[in-house]
Amino acid sequence: MHTEKVDTIIIGGGLSGIYAASLLAAKKKNFILLEARSRVGGRILTREHQGFFADLGPSWYWPMINPKVNALIQALGLKGYPQFEKGLGRFQTKNGHAETVAGYPMDPPGWRLAGGMISLVKGLCARVPKDAIRLNHPVCEIQRLDTGVRVIVGRLDQEPTCRLKASRVILALPPRLAARSILFTPDLSCNLTQAMLRASTWMAGQAKFFALYDKAEWRKIGLSGQGFSLCGPLGEIHDGSGEADRPYGLTGFVGIPALRRKNKDSMIQAILSQLPLLYGEGAGQPVDVYYQDWAREEFTATEYDRRSAHNHPEFQPPSGKTSIWDDSFHFAGTETADELGGYLEGALSSADRAVR
Repeated sequence: MHTEKVDTIIIGGGLSGIYAASLLAAKKKNFILLEARSRVGGRILTREHQGFFADLGPSWYWPMINPKVNALIQALGLKGYPQFEKGLGRFQTKNGHAETVAGYPMDPPGWRLAGGMISLVKGLCARVPKDAIRLNHPVCEIQRLDTGVRVIVGRLDQEPTCRLKASRVILALPPRLAARSILFTPDLSCNLTQAMLRASTWMAGQAKFFALYDKAEWRKIGLSGQGFSLCGPLGEIHDGSGEADRPYGLTGFVGIPALRRKNKDSMIQAILSQLPLLYGEGAGQPVDVYYQDWAREEFTATEYDRRSAHNHPEFQPPSGKTSIWDDSFHFAGTETADELGGYLEGALSSADRAVR
């Protein structure tokens, strides 16, 4: 099989990989980005409904502590708006009883992005040569050579679809997913492999829900849309729209562990039965709904991610390493960030480090 040659191969088309691609493109470098899915964005997933953008992956950024995200938003000509938090919150006890409570404003304040988080990815893709991004290209093997690295595209149980050789590789995948799905030749050290497998993949065990409405009835009765539940199925809920958005949205995280989640239709029905208990009868009659279970995503989660991380994990570069194989192999991705791992800021900073 013919082996294509390129200077740099980026593996993974999430925010970190796309940002790395844009940085290399600005430097006029020769590279190829390989993405296993049929779309770019990775865990950034946004659905559009009549001009409204519903985020089913990362939803917030924090202007006070996210300088790289702020700079990128400005450079791309995008705009953000503060998370809607005016009014009281709702709390649901283990037995299903719902009560009104004081709200819990984010500190520092969280913001959403007009056009959804996918607008970051779209803006970066516009800076990258179209032929540099290759979709439906899952990587199954990475081989160290005397000079450079060889990357095999395909699945481990099938014949490879193509081979590429590069001077260097940027691995912009969650470490756990990479350790579980890619064969490394020679073997990575035991300590590094174990560190990669132990690194939680943020969002991988989560499921998110988004309901759209013509009217924000919860606002009319003094509610912010924020809610917490000890019985579920949604454990955390927020108003997912701006001050004057049309339509309006309620969005939240499913609190039921991945192993206990039923099929999509059953989960949606259970959520639509829960929302009226918190926000009134109209909350059970949205104009549209979206549901995304990240634990069922082949190119996000592994079997180790079935237990959701209810608190934000502490991330760090795997085994303290950001580059291996004599600097021909570089880690990127938010889970490998030196700071703010698991956030969009960490995705950008890790990509910047890998490119440098």
